[in-house]
Amino acid sequence: MNLRGVEKIDRDLNVILRIDSDLPIEEGKILDNSRLVKSVSTINLLLSKNCKLIILGYRDRPQGMDLNLSLRPVYAELMSLLRNGNEEFDISSVFVDDVTDSEKIKDALRNNQIVFLENLRFWPGEDNCDPEFLSSLSFICQAFVNDSIATAHRKTASVMLHKSMDTYYGLSFIEEIEKMRTLLDNPSKPVLIILGGSKKDKLNYLEKLTDIADNVLIGGKLPNFIDEMFTEEIAGKMDKIMIGKLDISGMDISDETIEKFKEMIGTAGTIIWVGAIGKFENEENRKGTKEIAEAMAKSSAYKVIGGGDTESSLSLLELVENMDFVCSGGGVLLEFLTKRTLPAWE
Repeated sequence: MNLRGVEKIDRDLNVILRIDSDLPIEEGKILDNSRLVKSVSTINLLLSKNCKLIILGYRDRPQGMDLNLSLRPVYAELMSLLRNGNEEFDISSVFVDDVTDSEKIKDALRNNQIVFLENLRFWPGEDNCDPEFLSSLSFICQAFVNDSIATAHRKTASVMLHKSMDTYYGLSFIEEIEKMRTLLDNPSKPVLIILGGSKKDKLNYLEKLTDIADNVLIGGKLPNFIDEMFTEEIAGKMDKIMIGKLDISGMDISDETIEKFKEMIGTAGTIIWVGAIGKFENEENRKGTKEIAEAMAKSSAYKVIGGGDTESSLSLLELVENMDFVCSGGGVLLEFLTKRTLPAWE
């Protein structure tokens, strides 16, 4: 599988660009723009080739139109990043609030170099993977560039545009895929995977994760779902799986589990952590996250984290810089590690 990089795209094209726009925002303020920053180099490359861009993305899981989840703050942040203090930056741009109004979008693109569209999830066509939802855009543009690694495991209308358009992949997209491929093909042994968070569907990956990991540690709320998700296949792999115990609050792992996890971290050659260990936002439930993160930071292993909550927890502790690879999405990391492919190019 060789993905065609965006650097190979022709000049002077109208391009649909899919980015990671699902940023944490409170009261209109962006708390972490790192996902957006990753696409700046791809955007600058396309602009240097005199391409016009229709930028797509979504945020959160709105139930219909919810202006509290608008992408307007993301658009404003992106334009600020592109200007980067350059007063001579003269790229014209506009925000369009109706993804389905192809004539409005076409007029906007005629008069601007960047057209940023509203949250795709305001319309059911995105998550329903409706081929008609974005079909009008494919008549306006000659190429599709996917630079959204965090959504590459989802079969949504925007991700699946590669099925109907001449497709390229962004600089950060390819960089992260290459790092994930190295994790599979040439990891430093032993490989330790830490699964946390509250989404029980992570446990669907558990059996196959034991094929690539020497040990899998389970924390967060996932221990509550083990009985429900237990299978005969998992039963045969329990020698590789350590299920953490929760403390009395149920919001953090126990002291005993912390010590066992730290012991495993100390002997690992590669550590992959996906999903928060406890409700780290509350200081009283942060002990497990703090001690596991600090143990990782001190480890000489190759250290990988994936997912917004995992990254946020390490950002809070100012330990992100101690990681070797920060993957933009936890779900996409688990999907690629267990299947070696993604819907974004299948």
